[in-house]
Amino acid sequence: MTRRTILVSNRLPVTASVEDAVLKVERSVGGLASGLTGATRNSHTVWIGWAGPLTGISRRQVAELNAQLTALDCVPVSLSSREIREYYEDVSNAILWPLFHYQAERLPPDPRHWSTYAAVNARFAQAVADIWQPGDEIWIHDYQLLLLPALLRRRIPDARIGFFLHIPFPALEIFRILPWRQEVLDGLLGADLVGFHTEGYAGHFAAAAQDLLGAEWKPPYLTHQDRDVRVGAYPIGIDAGRFEELARRRGVRQGAEALRRGADVQVVAGVDRLDYTKGIPRRLIAFERLLTRHPELHGKVQLVQVVVPSRTGVRTYREFRTQVDAAIGNINGAFGTALWTPVAYQYRSLGEEELAALYTAADVMLVTPIRDGMNLVAKEFIASRVDDDGVLVLSEFTGAAAQLTEALLVNPYDVDGMAATLYRALTMDRDERKRRMRALRGTVTVQDATWWAGTFLSDLRSARRRRKRWATASETSTPEEVQEVLERARSARSLLLLLDYDGTLVSFTGRPDAARPDTELLGLLGQLAGRAGTDVHLVSGRSRDQLAEWLGDLPVALHAEHGLWSRGAGSDEWKRQPAVGATPYDELATVMGRYAESTPGSLVERKSAGVAWHYRMADAALGDQQAERLAAEMDDLADVHGLDVLRGDKVIEVRPSGIHKGLIVADVMRHAVPGCLVLALGDDRTDEDLFTALPPGSIAIHVGPRESLAPVRLPDVATARAFLRDLAMEPPSA
Repeated sequence: MTRRTILVSNRLPVTASVEDAVLKVERSVGGLASGLTGATRNSHTVWIGWAGPLTGISRRQVAELNAQLTALDCVPVSLSSREIREYYEDVSNAILWPLFHYQAERLPPDPRHWSTYAAVNARFAQAVADIWQPGDEIWIHDYQLLLLPALLRRRIPDARIGFFLHIPFPALEIFRILPWRQEVLDGLLGADLVGFHTEGYAGHFAAAAQDLLGAEWKPPYLTHQDRDVRVGAYPIGIDAGRFEELARRRGVRQGAEALRRGADVQVVAGVDRLDYTKGIPRRLIAFERLLTRHPELHGKVQLVQVVVPSRTGVRTYREFRTQVDAAIGNINGAFGTALWTPVAYQYRSLGEEELAALYTAADVMLVTPIRDGMNLVAKEFIASRVDDDGVLVLSEFTGAAAQLTEALLVNPYDVDGMAATLYRALTMDRDERKRRMRALRGTVTVQDATWWAGTFLSDLRSARRRRKRWATASETSTPEEVQEVLERARSARSLLLLLDYDGTLVSFTGRPDAARPDTELLGLLGQLAGRAGTDVHLVSGRSRDQLAEWLGDLPVALHAEHGLWSRGAGSDEWKRQPAVGATPYDELATVMGRYAESTPGSLVERKSAGVAWHYRMADAALGDQQAERLAAEMDDLADVHGLDVLRGDKVIEVRPSGIHKGLIVADVMRHAVPGCLVLALGDDRTDEDLFTALPPGSIAIHVGPRESLAPVRLPDVATARAFLRDLAMEPPSA
């Protein structure tokens, strides 16, 4: 059966119009619609939403509209004019929009019509339930439908449901202002996966769920009412290839030259929807201050400010336009001449070629919202700069600022700082401009709209694999408990030690090859190996060459690559576990290589029978997020090729199926002294296999904070070494 993806948003991705009494319905270009095209290419996509205001059409045209929508795999939800006013305008745009953008002072004194908002969400839920089939995945979009996930969960308990918020999720102290805050959280936690543009927004949501609902937060999962809900950051991208293609068109290049009006004029561009969140008045003040402080720029720079009409029927927006118009008029009146207009103002929508021409012409792009979920204008500008030139000045209060770190970041509330940064942008040397733009283009072209949608849907498909919960909590053992274990080990006539390396005997380092054993550890292992009645085995995921180089001179047995290779104490001969299948190195390395490219600080390690992706040096939040995605992707490959996927400490490793640390226990016990006591130390998931395979009566000790089956717990590497030092200093009892 072909997988269906049911997309749900306030508006359908169509434009309907009546021209000369003929109804015309076309798919929208750009935005969410184009972003989802690539990701849903291999699935049947159905889109549910409102078709928009179509007043004055005949009953025949209504039937024709529905037929055309059906042909486009669109399911319309009909809304009355009252519902549009109360659900969309009074709640979504007059309450949720300003509050989530930190504009609490704009809330109405008497917030109302939540019951209409809830009723419309229920209408959408019924529309989804009417067409849902087992196996379908549901992806809900944005702040107009915050209650929909829980409504669907009640109707379709087994549905796979994802939700993505396209605007910021505010900090807890702001979110608490919302009268219906608990209803919103309950609604979103009906999903299997809740996505945001940034880790910051995701953290705000998790904090609200913890504080207001008592949910348990163990990243990336919130646990609420016995359900695990995955929470993550998925920065939306654009159709970068489309803007690159536009920028290369002859007409676009000619349009750019016309905007520049000659080599002596530098173009500063701003493209914004008419909205109080976009920071236009403060930007204009900053530009005015630039002209005041740098008269040498008069006649040499021009701000081309495009304002796209929005919500023209709302009084607040009409007043805001008047404010913008007045500010631009004041600047042009104060500084303009017969030959120079400081601000070229356009209050209209631009066609895609006009927009690309402006992006291509701009020496500096000003994107300075006071708050924005992401801001795609910044990314469109970058994608259009096929010449690797131009400077992006970007508000630090946009979601894009977390990704586009080579932009010049500004605080839009600091007008002096914005003016100074704009001057820096205008005077930046060519080499620095190109270096920054090349880095920005690398981000925007790799993490495009298809990457965004594909990543989200991939995580949605794996989000319901509940994490295995270990039997033992993660508290550290008491000193008395540790002392009791130590005395038991000391008193054993014969002791067999199975010791993990990384995270147990040495602390983790950014690069795997930097964790060489220090002199103290080498001496400690030598003492343990020389202790009467004691056999020492090092059990590691590292390669045999590395273990031999670092520890090969010690009288200890070595087990490499999680037990795939073993050699006895004092021997140079490595023995391989039998019946190990072939590993598809190239395919695994290619997939992991993609993650290494998009996760700075990560790297791929190739072993004799496996491949590992290390991300300890990566940004913690991004690394954990990418690890979840990679593990899910590796799970699919593992099913095909008969492999196992290991989730270690800051590493995802793929190895032949059936190879794990537990395998060596049986081999070691065959050569051990009968009745010996086995004591094992480890720190991560790969060591749980070792603990599970230990014979009855053995001692398993977990090092570190993670959950484990081991009944004895030590807090860190230093404590583990201290435990082993105490053991090495005490001879066994007679």
